[in-house]
Amino acid sequence: MWLNINPSSGIPIFIQIKEQIKDSIAGGVFREGDKLPSVRELSKELTVNPNTVSKAYQELEQEGIVNKERGIGMFIAVSTEKQPGKVNENIFREKLEKLFTEAHHLNISETRMKELFMEALKAWSNRDEEVSP
Repeated sequence: MWLNINPSSGIPIFIQIKEQIKDSIAGGVFREGDKLPSVRELSKELTVNPNTVSKAYQELEQEGIVNKERGIGMFIAVSTEKQPGKVNENIFREKLEKLFTEAHHLNISETRMKELFMEALKAWSNRDEEVSP
């Protein structure tokens, strides 16, 4: 199974689904134009309510990550370049602000946040090199 849902994590299941799909796209599991499982298929596979999967898909669609083709299904968006760069940057800023708030509540200093961010960015940048033979 390519998704690993943890009902006791405290993170809503639809967010877990959404974030793992985004991670799968970034990691190359899904490519532009690939079809996602139907709401019914994925809800059955994960044993969750179809409304939960539907909500995750709706949010992905709102973010421009997937496109719905009525009667056919959900597909990974061919390109997020359709959205202006400012829109994408604003989405990213909102996510960073949530992380900063979380870091504050975890008593992580600004200096340490910067270090962790740079470590994560470096690891993310090197992920393709590690996969290659």
